[in-house]
Amino acid sequence: MDQDIQAVKKLQEAHDRILSEVSKVIVGQEEVIEGLLTALLANGHCLLVGVPGLAKTLLVSTVAQVLDLNFNRIQFTPDLMPSDITGTDILEEDQETSRRVFKFIKGPVFANVVLADEINRTPPKTQAALLEAMQEHQVTTGGNTYHLEPPFFVLATQNPIEQEGTYPLPEAQLDRFMFNLWVDYPSAAEEEKIAEMTTSAFEAKLEKVLDRTEILELQSLVRRVPAPDHVVKYAVRLCRATRPRSEDAPDFIKNFVSWGAGPRASQYLLLGAKTRAVMAGRYAPSPDDVVHVAPAVLRHRIVTNFTAEAEGVDALDIVGRLIESVPRDVE
Repeated sequence: MDQDIQAVKKLQEAHDRILSEVSKVIVGQEEVIEGLLTALLANGHCLLVGVPGLAKTLLVSTVAQVLDLNFNRIQFTPDLMPSDITGTDILEEDQETSRRVFKFIKGPVFANVVLADEINRTPPKTQAALLEAMQEHQVTTGGNTYHLEPPFFVLATQNPIEQEGTYPLPEAQLDRFMFNLWVDYPSAAEEEKIAEMTTSAFEAKLEKVLDRTEILELQSLVRRVPAPDHVVKYAVRLCRATRPRSEDAPDFIKNFVSWGAGPRASQYLLLGAKTRAVMAGRYAPSPDDVVHVAPAVLRHRIVTNFTAEAEGVDALDIVGRLIESVPRDVE
């Protein structure tokens, strides 16, 4: 127990240092950075949605550098094949025996942090190769299974503007992502600072804050954090209220939603709440922690209907109304 208390204090200090190091390169985007760290420590994956040019790739590579993790970027294109992600068997001649044998060459998915850039630009067959690795933490090819070294963290980006020639992720595959994080435009002051920094000779020197072993220990710590009963019940109530056929669903859900969030959302709400509590130096999550992570967990798990579209109501509006209408402290 004393060890866990020390680990919580250590994580709180590390969290502040990580933010400080990342801010040497990335201006603003505090909420997105918090979301990335929360998902990583909860052993989840993230979907980053934002227009081009908002430094999504730089943000992910900077976080990987500060955490001393291997980083690979995969640019998804319509002609990308599953083997371009997972790796492939090549025929090689053994110099000693002169026999030809197959040797597996690992693909870019074999890294601690994998950035899947514009994941909706590639066909479903190739998307599925990455999603299998995300779910199983392993790659199967040629009848052999290769395990991915933990921690394994996938960040996929989507461009919300250009939809021609894209293959949107189906709901079942979106559900594999713990968080859907929206990367927005910087403020005027932030944009001035970005313009000044990126057009000068300034080069930030990043210091490593955590290493791979420490991250695995902290992921284990998050799982050990106890969640009070009322917090568990609130997370489940929030998820059940998103389902239009549930008796717990408010009228606006029945009017605007086709499909609600599944049980995985309850799990991610609790994991996100636990992680957020530990990063703040607390030993148990509260309903406020669940509320804080709810938009990122639920926005891609709520499928709105035609009525919602006609009235300009999106999934984020619905999450906001749910948070207001679902009671937090009911036993």
